[in-house]
Amino acid sequence: MKEIFLLKLGEIVLKGANKRQFEARLRANVRRRMRFYGNFDVYLMQSTVYVEPMDEECDIDGAWEACRSIFGVVSLCRCRPCEKDLDAIFEAIENYLGDDLDCAKSFKVESKRSDKAFPLGSIQISQEIGGRLAEAHPNVKVDVHHPDYTVFVEVRDLAAYVHGPAEPGAGGLPTGAAGRAMCLLSGGIDSPVAAHMMGKRGLEIECVHFFSYPYTSQLAKDKVVELARLVTKYTGKMTLNVVSFTEIQEAIRDNCPEEFFTLIMRRFMMEISMRIAKHDGCGALITGENLGQVASQTMEAMTVTGAVVDIPIFMPLVGMDKEEIVTIARKIGTFETAILPYEDCCTVFTPKHPKTKPTLEQVVNAERKLDREALITRALENIERIKVAYHDEAVL
Repeated sequence: MKEIFLLKLGEIVLKGANKRQFEARLRANVRRRMRFYGNFDVYLMQSTVYVEPMDEECDIDGAWEACRSIFGVVSLCRCRPCEKDLDAIFEAIENYLGDDLDCAKSFKVESKRSDKAFPLGSIQISQEIGGRLAEAHPNVKVDVHHPDYTVFVEVRDLAAYVHGPAEPGAGGLPTGAAGRAMCLLSGGIDSPVAAHMMGKRGLEIECVHFFSYPYTSQLAKDKVVELARLVTKYTGKMTLNVVSFTEIQEAIRDNCPEEFFTLIMRRFMMEISMRIAKHDGCGALITGENLGQVASQTMEAMTVTGAVVDIPIFMPLVGMDKEEIVTIARKIGTFETAILPYEDCCTVFTPKHPKTKPTLEQVVNAERKLDREALITRALENIERIKVAYHDEAVL
């Protein structure tokens, strides 16, 4: 019989009356991801999503790689289904896992029986199959405590399934199960990680980027598009909203005290992002802010910049150190792009001595010469909306 995937659910199994909603969302997400790789049947039984290729044209390896990055899946395995019969189970193991067994120094069999109509219990299945495998592979010793390789047998409702050790999945909750949020995406290391982390909590992610041509280049913009594309490997396709920010930054430079430049700039970013978020049905903002990392990320500064927003602001990195963030960036594949030396708008007109402990009154007074509403309105009128998906051609 053909190879299929078993995707095991994570914390979804702990949900109560709304568990079926989470399961339905995960199943829909898996089906959508599999379309790119061919004709797959995706169904859910006993807290497991089954992914079954329906013809020889399916890209099995591509589909497997995609399944590893789907939020809501705690672990996954490639397996061989067979009849619920000891002879069939043994034959399937020999055909599917025999080579792996021969390469191991020791093994054990671990069985689960969810079909209670099957005449043998889990321990009996393991003993029977383990004995047969020991005879068939005399050079591989049995070690039930610390085996070099474990053979898994799962007797389920539709069939029995044999497989080797499972791999960890992306974890978290299914994309979209917790609503939508807008991430402020810069060209740095932090914000793509923040988008990934909140996507893992079930949020559908949309992004906004502030572009200050000619102070920032097309390469800097391309870098951000590529970062967004890399994030969609986990979060699914998204819209990247590119906001022209040059006029606002020049107005700040010409009319505001230098020590408040960055704070006022970030207040504009937050308010513009909130307005786009509300227009697009997003219920929160996401930022990559990290307490104390830069002058604009002190507690006082974040209070001031967040004062213009009346929806939640999620800061998943706020208590992490840089090495923790870099580790995640490497794991999700955004680090190498994030460190490319292309400028972003946050480096434009940076004050020599930024205010680190501002009060809201000070900042409001510092921006009093600006026509905030007019500047924001013009910025919102010229948004470039870029549709981004992981299977798009890489930008850089």
